[in-house]
Amino acid sequence: MENTKIEVKDLNLYYGDHKALKNINIDIKEKAITAFIGPSGCGKSSFLKTLNRMNDLVDVARVEGLVNINGKDIYDEKTDVTLLRKEVGMVFQQPNPFPMSIYDNVAYGPRIHGIKDKKRLDKIVENSLKGAAIYDEVKDRLKKSALSLSGGQQQRICIARALAVEPDIILMDEPTSALDPISTSKIEDLMEELKKKYTVVIVTHNMQQAARISDYTAFFLNGEIVEYGKTNDIFSYPKDKRTEDYITGRFG
Repeated sequence: MENTKIEVKDLNLYYGDHKALKNINIDIKEKAITAFIGPSGCGKSSFLKTLNRMNDLVDVARVEGLVNINGKDIYDEKTDVTLLRKEVGMVFQQPNPFPMSIYDNVAYGPRIHGIKDKKRLDKIVENSLKGAAIYDEVKDRLKKSALSLSGGQQQRICIARALAVEPDIILMDEPTSALDPISTSKIEDLMEELKKKYTVVIVTHNMQQAARISDYTAFFLNGEIVEYGKTNDIFSYPKDKRTEDYITGRFG
């Protein structure tokens, strides 16, 4: 059985007076892909952002409850948020490379964390691009702007950028929703590779994708987790009628 990587207990998230997440309890396993599914606006992305404190950037957001990563409470006031976001990388829905070269995009994080040595940076950039399965496509044009790449390639550059700071966990917020089927398939293959080394948590509105690539699935509805378990069990033998209705397409 995999070990628990992220332990969430009695988590509530408020945006002002609005309660966006209600009493979330979940143990996310190490070196596995966990998918969050559910209709739009049900709290999947909001929950994902509580796992690396991206909600800190929203003035009116307030979190109650416990989020332990590797046994440490990330909402403890002593937590270094910069270090937390190095440990817990994030890939967004729209590819968002910086307007700079492919090389500089990937080297950006390591430089911020104090790595200046060119040889070391070269190695990190090469390994990260290989880790994101795009090295062969871009190795001869590392000085070119990352914005000159296709959407699918840009998304893999963003994954390489996340890998460059040697995270432990990679959060992905609908990473393929803006991509064509071929690019989507490449990113799905990549996730299968990534889980050998990292814990991967993905929000997806694509149920087939969750069924194909994830080991565990959590079904969200109205800010709550209705059901959570092994993906095969959730899709084949859902225990809750609402999960079954969602998976069979009766709503959502």
